[in-house]
Amino acid sequence: MQTATSPLTFDFVANANPMPEADRLKAFENLGFGTLFTDHMAVVRWSSDKGWHDAKIGPREAFQLHPAGSVLHYAQEIFEGMKAYRTREQGVVLFRPRRNAERFAKSAERMAMPVVPEELFMQAVEGLVRTDLAWVPEGEGSLYLRPFMFGSETFLGVRPAKEYIFCVIASPVGAYFKGGAKPIRVWVTEQYSRAASGGTGAAKCGGNYAGSLIAQAEASSNGCDQVVFLDAAEHKWIEELGGMNVFFVMDDGSLVTPPLNGNILPGITRDSIIALAKDAGIAVHERLYSFKEWMDDAASGKVREAFACGTAAVIAPIGSVRHSKGEFAMSTGAASGPVTERLRQQLTTLQRGESPDAHGWVHQVAQK
Repeated sequence: MQTATSPLTFDFVANANPMPEADRLKAFENLGFGTLFTDHMAVVRWSSDKGWHDAKIGPREAFQLHPAGSVLHYAQEIFEGMKAYRTREQGVVLFRPRRNAERFAKSAERMAMPVVPEELFMQAVEGLVRTDLAWVPEGEGSLYLRPFMFGSETFLGVRPAKEYIFCVIASPVGAYFKGGAKPIRVWVTEQYSRAASGGTGAAKCGGNYAGSLIAQAEASSNGCDQVVFLDAAEHKWIEELGGMNVFFVMDDGSLVTPPLNGNILPGITRDSIIALAKDAGIAVHERLYSFKEWMDDAASGKVREAFACGTAAVIAPIGSVRHSKGEFAMSTGAASGPVTERLRQQLTTLQRGESPDAHGWVHQVAQK
């Protein structure tokens, strides 16, 4: 059986029908998010008798899955989101990829799935990026990477599957916000909860996002861009947005963010912001913060800015907040606040290798 420390050799099969370069460059002129995909994908299989095996980088193609495939019935599925960036020197880098590997392993453990060894995760991600290097856009664009794993065994029964597929696909994407981050309007849901104590809130599994979609639809119907979830027990404490963590900038210059209590996804962007803020001498308080406090602090001016953060948007300033009883605005209104903007600029330049990397977060994949 393949052990956690034994290396795997990836077979390579080139896509016989890659997208023509002219078509790819044309598609790059108007990049959206998650609708265009590269020519190849990385796939590794796991079974209870063989362990990890059949590692391959080959043509992107559909999976053949039996109607009784376990993921279709019992939802054993996890994923990650990360990006590859092209630097000014035309090299390609990843940002903190081993943290994605660590989080992927923790998600697997929570969902009773086999852990993908860190080096195998890195082999798959780096191998795919190097194979489809031409798909990494220049400028504000990036190559969004989606490692994921699901139960593939054919059976009906409530137990962990005995067969899994680990796969990495890639999608060139444009800037989440063209020309800079514009403040978003958020909706605080009082009807729906994202996670509860002892649940899967800290795991990056599809079920968490499926459960949030109705609340996101509620937000959209109220003219909002994102939904804010409160805790499931008291419906009082702010936890996170539908797909992002949240921060508050107080009048003394400090940051407040909800603590990682098992209900909240431990965001890599969140962790990076905390570290960069501390480097700059900014106090960061990971503590419970209620929705009532947010309303009161916005009215008094105690909270000056608020922003959401995640891989896709990096940092998104919050301009106004709607709820069932009304609406209030942040003092920055239609502009990004100075602390939010400074952190966003600092993080985005670091991710692209354009500023000093004191923490060793930037991981070189390919040079010019």
